[in-house]
Amino acid sequence: MFKKFSPATDIATHTPLKQSVQRNLRADILAQWAIEPETLEAVWPKKEGLVLVKCREHIAIYTVGAEPLFFQHFDGPYYPTLRFLHKYPYILPQVQVDRGAIRFLLAGAHMMCPGLTSPGGRLPPAEAAIPAERMVAIHAEGKEHAVGVGLTKLSTEEMKAVNKGVGVETACYLGDDLWALATL
Repeated sequence: MFKKFSPATDIATHTPLKQSVQRNLRADILAQWAIEPETLEAVWPKKEGLVLVKCREHIAIYTVGAEPLFFQHFDGPYYPTLRFLHKYPYILPQVQVDRGAIRFLLAGAHMMCPGLTSPGGRLPPAEAAIPAERMVAIHAEGKEHAVGVGLTKLSTEEMKAVNKGVGVETACYLGDDLWALATL
């Protein structure tokens, strides 16, 4: 999504959002992520204005104080930026890829099932299975912080059973052009 993103050419508008729209966004985010209202309040205070940055290809980035916090593609889910996820790593369920998949992930590729099910990869146990179309933090074997954010295409149990094809569709990753932007 942000493989070739340039603020100079890809940003169309910056629009401050009304308080009523911000309340609805806050409620949607609290419903989608495992985040406490107090944590969200610390990052995005109610008195602080939220700015919608509209970009090419129907991408909307939401910023507070010019810092990107989350983004959305079309009317899809709200993805946290990787910087936000590094501050609050518990807001999304985690999957891990093996060492062989790291270079592909850092090039923007989607994560294939074999990279998640191999000895270096890690999926949650059956009792904590992640359903399909759920947002996840992608971790890499041997690394402390998340290296990507994505959306599962199969449930984790299906990934284990099928073991081929795309398991997690990558939305943003370490080193992409959104990661390079500290402010907008």
